Amino acid sequence: MSSFESTDIVVIGSGFGGAITAYHLAAGGADVILLERGPWLNSSDFEHDFLLGSSYTRVFDFVVGDGMSVLAGNCVGGGSVVYFAAMPRAPRFTFERHGSIGRRMWPASITRDTLDPWYDRVSRALPVTPQDWHDTSYAGGLWAAVCDHSGRTANPLPTAIDNDACTNCNWMMAGCRFDAKRSLLLNYLPAAVSHGTDIRPLHEVQHLSRTPDGDYRVHFTTVDDTDYRVHTGSGTVDAKIVVVAAGAGASPVILQRSREHLGTMPPAVGRYFSGNGERLNTAVVDERRVGEVLGLSRAPGTSYAANQIGKGPTVANWDNVDGSLPEYARYSLEQLYFPPGLGTILAQVPGETDPSWFGAAKKKLLERWQSWLTIFEMIEDDNEGVFGQPPPTGNATRISQQMLGRGSLEYTPSDSTVRAWARADADVKHLLERDGLAEVAPWTNDVVGAYTVHPLASCRIGDDPATSALDEHHELRNHPGIFVTDGSAVPGALTVNPALTIAALAERAVPGIVRAARERGIDVDYKGTLPTVDVGFGRPE
Repeated sequence: MSSFESTDIVVIGSGFGGAITAYHLAAGGADVILLERGPWLNSSDFEHDFLLGSSYTRVFDFVVGDGMSVLAGNCVGGGSVVYFAAMPRAPRFTFERHGSIGRRMWPASITRDTLDPWYDRVSRALPVTPQDWHDTSYAGGLWAAVCDHSGRTANPLPTAIDNDACTNCNWMMAGCRFDAKRSLLLNYLPAAVSHGTDIRPLHEVQHLSRTPDGDYRVHFTTVDDTDYRVHTGSGTVDAKIVVVAAGAGASPVILQRSREHLGTMPPAVGRYFSGNGERLNTAVVDERRVGEVLGLSRAPGTSYAANQIGKGPTVANWDNVDGSLPEYARYSLEQLYFPPGLGTILAQVPGETDPSWFGAAKKKLLERWQSWLTIFEMIEDDNEGVFGQPPPTGNATRISQQMLGRGSLEYTPSDSTVRAWARADADVKHLLERDGLAEVAPWTNDVVGAYTVHPLASCRIGDDPATSALDEHHELRNHPGIFVTDGSAVPGALTVNPALTIAALAERAVPGIVRAARERGIDVDYKGTLPTVDVGFGRPE
């Protein structure tokens, strides 16, 4: 079954880059169709288990590459449905980074000062809430106490969480069934729908081509609701403007596959991928020493034993998020809850000879899982990732009916990246092993390579056509009318969680998209209004 139709604007993907642009363009009067590869779930659909077919497997896309694996959202709302809602702003020095190219990566027009007004807009729309110590989880409190014991600072994270509604169930990654996490399902997306945006779940875009009159044709296949390997139909939508926001692991693949239909792509499409410099360490806490040294306790008489209680990251150490330090010496250390599954597999046994992610010692380690504390490192990497030949369809070759795929991303960390990880690992080990508080080991890279939950930079903005796929307005070089507004547009690692920066850049991109749309005859204005929260939003029945 095939379908053919036309509209003013097609948006591909419903995460921050897609939802924000769809809302503003529809609010300005454009006819907008939003195509989303994943399913459309409501809060009542989010389940607290790991069974195949639960929300946990339906809303994720885990793609194993060569040296790097990417965990991303796969549903209406994209990464906002599965993220931990940590929303810090990128530090000022980030925008001055040179990285591996030896010159400023970011466009000259974008600095922390020029982006702050756009940060402000997103922070009001979601909204983003400053946290205090009353909002801190047990794990965050433990991490703060560890930092304080070593004379270091600890900072409650700003988050997009309604703490009055949060139950501290720690199932945020499976979607928040209590509507406490302020995902895009509660703000930009319902506002987009209210202005006429047509959201179509289970529509996977394959490539773009040109129409005879010079517009764009978006080619998609429809995906089975249960087995994502099965395509149930196909179709096209013609549009004058296309916004590509399928995520940093998928947007470059769509554009690579479009090369034979649209012509030469900028050389930076599918290159300079960054995993945001991410790495995880597991600390196995000594309950007795934590009580004796840090003076911590909780009912029923344990010191901690609370790994499963909370809401993801709540406390970060930012002592090394310092612009006076040289590049690759700057990083953040953030307490993080990673639920059973991937985190359980990749955790290594402290003190054992590598590899120790399996075996008898690992089995004993698992018995102490309630005393785990996971620390998330975000360093400055070298944008080493390159996407190879695209698979026949989608962004990966599907291995299982949901969630798991094999992708074309190739990643070999540079010496600078490896040294930066080692520096952060040593700092985590120093902080947590002091006075016998815990034993620490980094997660293994032997199973799925390096890993990231915040993929960036695979179609990045910049001033240099040789090293950036997009101009400063997010328009694809040599292909006017195509814009990329997701994490792939961010030039490089940020040393902090990137969701707020991705969202702010999408907000900033909208006026330029509106100008381009008007030049192509679309009757649309930039209103600049912000959405209001609508907890009652759900998919049409």
